[in-house]
Amino acid sequence: MGFSVTFWGVRGTVPCPLPSHMGFGGNTSCVEVQAGDQRIVIDAGTGIRMLGKRLLKESATEATLLMSHTHLDHICGFPFFAPAYSKGFHLRIVSGHLKGNPGIEATMARQMERPLFPVPMRTMGSNIVFDEITAGDRFALGEGVQVRTALLNHPDGATGYRIEHLGKSFAYVTDTEHVPGHPDRNILDLIDGADLVLYDSTYTDEEWQNRIGWGHSTWTEGVRLAQAAGVKQLVLFHHDPDHDDAVMTAIEAAAQAVFPDCFAAREGMTVTLA
Repeated sequence: MGFSVTFWGVRGTVPCPLPSHMGFGGNTSCVEVQAGDQRIVIDAGTGIRMLGKRLLKESATEATLLMSHTHLDHICGFPFFAPAYSKGFHLRIVSGHLKGNPGIEATMARQMERPLFPVPMRTMGSNIVFDEITAGDRFALGEGVQVRTALLNHPDGATGYRIEHLGKSFAYVTDTEHVPGHPDRNILDLIDGADLVLYDSTYTDEEWQNRIGWGHSTWTEGVRLAQAAGVKQLVLFHHDPDHDDAVMTAIEAAAQAVFPDCFAAREGMTVTLA
């Protein structure tokens, strides 16, 4: 059934439903990976709502949701993920940064409790299983799909993922902050030789100087890591809400001038790896 990656939400921080942002998209983080018979969703930002509608239309019966972390922009779409309310749908939610108290189940449920949301998670009709791992673990999903994880540098913790199938690999690396002059060894190991790497490119270098400690990185650091690790193609991701289409087009062009095999993620785009 092949190996493909589809972008359903590409923004960070807050949705941007503005005409000036629609060329790249306004929904927050959500990426779908189809690897053989495995349907893998990474993060549950507002982009997951439209993905859920598509899954219902296709009569999908199961999926695995990998969580990078649980800051609001990465989970706020979950209450609107329609398959989670469908009896017979099986959803496995994996988290690598919350082992302990509260865990991933309690954290996901909290945003759906009054007075924040009127429909509690316990009323979802699907079969939801929560799986706590430790960043750095490896595990398999079905036949022939391997997942590697890595700890990222982000407030409250975050996990990066590498999915391998049919001899190809895709790495999802957001949200993370770099340290100038000290490439992150966890990330370099995770993305080594990968075919497609998605990287937190929230800020330009100039913007980042005023946002040190916020937990995000730059496209220039993404390029440096991709070059050092022999990455075949780099995806700029987690676009800042203040970056409209004109700014994003300029950022993409600047990145491509340094690393030609690079592009900025756009909602609705699908990349086929195998």
